[in-house]
Amino acid sequence: MDVKATWEYVKARYLNRYLGEKGQGIVEYALILAFVVVIAVAITNAGGLKDKVSEVFTNITQSFDNMKK
Repeated sequence: MDVKATWEYVKARYLNRYLGEKGQGIVEYALILAFVVVIAVAITNAGGLKDKVSEVFTNITQSFDNMKK
């Protein structure tokens, strides 16, 4: 085998396989992260979760203020 044929064999056998899988893994993690962010934004905006959490903290603050009196 000549050098070029050997290089093509190594490239096809090892380099493309490992580099392709690594890139695929990164893309999969990015898609999962994007999905989680979209779901989190949808829950906080549409469900009124932001307002309810704010209300809970306001009630806690008022309770502490009432305990000081």
